[in-house]
Amino acid sequence: MRRVFGVKKDKEPPPSVQDASDRINKRGESVDDKIKRLDAELARYKEQIKKTRPGPAQEAVKARAMRVLKQKRMYEGQRDMLYNQTFNLDQVAFAAEGIKDAQQTMTALKSANKELKGMMKTVKIQDIDNLQDEMLDLMDVSNEIQESLGRSYNVPDDIDEDDLMGELDALEADMGFETEGDGVPSYLQPDRDSDLDSELNLPSAPSGSAPGRTNAQAEDELGLPAVPRASLRG
Repeated sequence: MRRVFGVKKDKEPPPSVQDASDRINKRGESVDDKIKRLDAELARYKEQIKKTRPGPAQEAVKARAMRVLKQKRMYEGQRDMLYNQTFNLDQVAFAAEGIKDAQQTMTALKSANKELKGMMKTVKIQDIDNLQDEMLDLMDVSNEIQESLGRSYNVPDDIDEDDLMGELDALEADMGFETEGDGVPSYLQPDRDSDLDSELNLPSAPSGSAPGRTNAQAEDELGLPAVPRASLRG
């Protein structure tokens, strides 16, 4: 049978978008290299035209430069065509990647939706409400226990304002802030048992004019030299 009909050959898979894009990019790079070599050749011909006098020699150089320029224009057209093909392939690749991303997103959403449905079956709103009510009741009981444990024993609650002011007056008396005599606090009144003058032994203030001074040098009440009246009249 194999001799009559032969063996069926396996078909090669078609090239992917990435394979085609890589192949075109390699061709584009090759064309770019050729254009660069032609540019260098044109630059050399330009220098020769400048250095050559007008005549047959210069015209020959110009003819070679025109031929090279035509080749460059042809390669530039091929390069532009390859760039357009690459751009189209990139657009197709972007669209394909977008579709793949959408497929993965849909698969993930379906899986998450299924998981959420399974979780919702175990959680009920009524159970949550009952749990919240139970927690509130427990908090109320806890507050009642704290209040009961925090009660004071044998502390009078019927204290009026008069009792408060009397207590404050007693505290002020204990701290030594009561007044004596003509309303001056005791800590500001002088001590009758101590004689400050005898302890400090200060001399008495001078009175009258000092000995050895004339009337013009007489002192005033503060002990300063008096100004003569003649000088005041000016």
